[in-house]
This record gives sequence, structure tokens and C-alpha cells, in this order.
Amino acid sequence: MLTLHTRIQQAESISGQLVLPYDLREKSRQRAILTSGEEVAVFTARGTVLRDGDLLMGDDGRVVQIVAAHEPTYRVECPTPRELLRCAFHLGNRHTQAQVGGDAGSGFLRIRKDGVLKEMLEGLGATVTEESAAFEPESGAYKSGEGGGHHHHGDAHDGHPHNPLAPIPLRQKIHRPSDPK
Repeated sequence: MLTLHTRIQQAESISGQLVLPYDLREKSRQRAILTSGEEVAVFTARGTVLRDGDLLMGDDGRVVQIVAAHEPTYRVECPTPRELLRCAFHLGNRHTQAQVGGDAGSGFLRIRKDGVLKEMLEGLGATVTEESAAFEPESGAYKSGEGGGHHHHGDAHDGHPHNPLAPIPLRQKIHRPSDPK
């Protein structure tokens, strides 16, 4: 079985792709299946979050590209930037992971599908649309165990790389839809 353990910045060739939802891109130890059907083991440093487009090298020198799987999400849009900022505040107040997208004229938030949060956001005046999309939440203002200098290889939607500024506490409580209410 191929063991993937080293993140690299670039490769001359890519041997396969590993499509994972966000929850599995946060796990540091797991077995997974490449799109080719080959089983692999993934071993990354604790606290590492694999991002769409990341490259992992295996023990035999092969390189596998990480692909963010489409998963059930909500796209949150508001008529004004102020209202979207209010929604972002309330999501942050609940420690909810959120992806920031769009540009200055048409920003949006993307969160995991969660009926309670949808109701709250609609109460704040947001339009909440269910969609199947790759979920790439903000990494936060703290640096994780990913190592410095890593940048997002995929579509950041806002034109900025997702580089955290300081360490992310490994035991940070983050709301997930699957958490007990």
C-alpha cells in the first residue's frame, strides 16, 4: 500500500488524485482510496489541513494531488456588505467554520449544511442557498501545524492565499453540523 507522508510544493508528474471532503482533509492518519481505486495510507503532521491542489509524495516517490470533494453546503449572500458582515460575526460567535468567497462587489460565505444555522442566517436577512461545493473554510488568524510558507493552490475565490498569521490552538472548539446540539 502506498503511504503518503510528505507535502511538496511542485512535481514534474502527478500519479493520482485523492478526493476528500473537508472533514477527512483535517485528519492526520487515515486510509483512503485514490480515484484510480488504489488504497493509500495518509500520514501528516497533527494539525495539518490538506487543501485543494496540495501535493503529497509517497514512500515510493509517487505524487498524489489532493482534490476537495463537493459536499452539502450553504451559500450565504446578503444585499449589503454590512449584512454579510453581521452574518459572519454571528457564525464566528458560534465558532462555525466558514469559507469567504467572491469579491468586494459580490461577496458570499459558504458553510456546511446546518438547518439551525440556516434559520439564524435567514433571520438576519441572508439568502441561504443549498449547494454541493468544495468546502475550503478560512484557516483562521492563527498558524496551524502545517508549517510556514504554505499557500493555497486552488481557487481562493478572494484572490488571496490562505496563509494563517499565527499558530492555531490544536484544541480549538469549532462547531460542526454533526456535533450534538
